[in-house]
Amino acid sequence: MAQGSSPAELLGPLNEVERKHAPAALFHAGDVALLKQRRVAVVGSRNTSEDGLRRAARLARELVAAEVVVVSGLAEGIDTAVHRAAIAAGGRTIAVLGNPLSTFYPRQNRELQETIAREHLLLSQFADGVPPRKDNFPMRNRTMALVSQATVIVDAQERSGTVSQGWEAIRLGRPLYLLRSLAENPSLEWPGLMLQYGAEVLDDVAALVSDLPPRAEPELAEVAF
Repeated sequence: MAQGSSPAELLGPLNEVERKHAPAALFHAGDVALLKQRRVAVVGSRNTSEDGLRRAARLARELVAAEVVVVSGLAEGIDTAVHRAAIAAGGRTIAVLGNPLSTFYPRQNRELQETIAREHLLLSQFADGVPPRKDNFPMRNRTMALVSQATVIVDAQERSGTVSQGWEAIRLGRPLYLLRSLAENPSLEWPGLMLQYGAEVLDDVAALVSDLPPRAEPELAEVAF
């Protein structure tokens, strides 16, 4: 059975803004120590282009090279590409689900979900038995923004859970980056609005990494002499 903990137990003390939409509990399977490392969410559309998938995978590999844990939502499209690329590059990844940990959605990601639960970390705010509903996924994206220290949006349509995660990252005061291909897309209004509210265009992963908190130093056990 999945274990459940309060967000504060897993992430440390939450401020008033963070508590406002934080879930009551987070169920987890895998290595919760990943929540003590630097973490960046990479998110985007389920229905994306081959170019979008390549960009997402490349970004995941670059984050792994910078020793950053890659967070995504295990959905089809961008999320799946991100998790697979991070694992293939020898990195660590966290999947934040819009369904209980015991539910495999999408079904074709069952093996990937089992791998992440065993070797990385799965998180969900939904207890066993909660049915998959459309409104679960924007809630999941709010939680992913809370769990991550920064968010990068690879692509997204005007109304999507991905866009809601971007606004939540801004509300939380977390760094939010958009790929230049989004920022310069004349058919989309939301990127321009987010840039006005503090989002940045991602041209250099090093700049993103410099926005993250420093790595936590490992605690040294006291030794008696």
